[in-house]
Amino acid sequence: MPAHKLDAIDRMILSELQADGRMTNVELARRVGISAPPCLRRVRTLEEAGYIRGYHADIDARRLGFEVQVFAMVGLQSQAEADLTAFETQCRAWPLVRECHMLNGEVDFILKCVSPDLSTFQSFLTEELTAAPNVASVKTSLVIRGAKDAPGVPFDILEARLARDA
Repeated sequence: MPAHKLDAIDRMILSELQADGRMTNVELARRVGISAPPCLRRVRTLEEAGYIRGYHADIDARRLGFEVQVFAMVGLQSQAEADLTAFETQCRAWPLVRECHMLNGEVDFILKCVSPDLSTFQSFLTEELTAAPNVASVKTSLVIRGAKDAPGVPFDILEARLARDA
């Protein structure tokens, strides 16, 4: 089901759950203007269709002692599909790597890494990331502070586009 196949209530459900995934089904139903049983059915359908991939707590990494956040731009020696897939698989196994995105252009991948301290990240960088098969180059940028970290999608933009295309 592409986004344009979802009705306004489905999109409202997604928007509300994106903002607060802990609310009860009764509260969600109230917010979107339907009764609880059909709301629950819609949520289950959205989950089964893959629109809702999971529910997560937004954890404050710094409060847990993960003081260092780094973006690592990785260039590979080979961009053959098997080599790209092997690197993605390796990234999934590294605990410090929290996000891995393949890019086009000069950089093949950008990794978002968190670490308790700079020396732990440096060890990961020198002993694991730069030593990994097929890695040709790594450039890192230490995050000084974050100004925005908004998960999900901007539903207001989606609604405006759908209204324009209707």
